[in-house]
Amino acid sequence: MATRNNPATNSAERELVITRIFDAPRELVWKAWTEPEQLRHWWGPKSFTLPVCQVDLRVGGKYLFCMRSPDGQNYYSTGVYQKIDPPNEFVCTDSFADEKGNVVPASHYGLDEDFPLELQVTVTFEEIGGKTKMTLKHVGLPAGETAEQTAAGWNESFDKLAESLK
Repeated sequence: MATRNNPATNSAERELVITRIFDAPRELVWKAWTEPEQLRHWWGPKSFTLPVCQVDLRVGGKYLFCMRSPDGQNYYSTGVYQKIDPPNEFVCTDSFADEKGNVVPASHYGLDEDFPLELQVTVTFEEIGGKTKMTLKHVGLPAGETAEQTAAGWNESFDKLAESLK
C-alpha cells in the first residue's frame, strides 16, 4: 500500500513533485528503482511494459528504457546518472531516445516541439518507521497538459510500484 499526494507543479520553474509513502523498507524501494529486474515489474503507466531496461548505476553511467504501450508503440528514454547516494537519493537526466539510446526530440514521438531535449529527475528515499517516503522531482517539463499527463503517468507507475513491493 502507498499513500499518495496530489502532484504539485510550479509553472515558473516547470517542476513536478510527487511524494509517496510505500509500506516497504527504504533499501527495497531503492532496489526497485535501480535494478533492471525490479524496474521491469512497475516502470511505465498502467498496461505499459518495459521490454528494454539497461542500467549502468554509477555517476556518468547511462540508462536506456523502452516503454511499450498496450497497442505496441515503443517509447525510448535515456539519461545519465549525475549523483548516486544509496539508498538516499539519485539524480539523473531524462531525455527521449531512439532504440540505440541516441537523444531525439519529443516530436519524434508526436509531442510538442517546445519539449526540452533534456530534463532532470531527482528521487529521494527517506526511512520512516519501516516505511519509505519517496519524493520524485521532475524538472524542466513544459507547463499545462504535458505536465498533467506526465504526473498521471508517474502516478500510475507508482501504483504499480506499490503493488510490486508487496
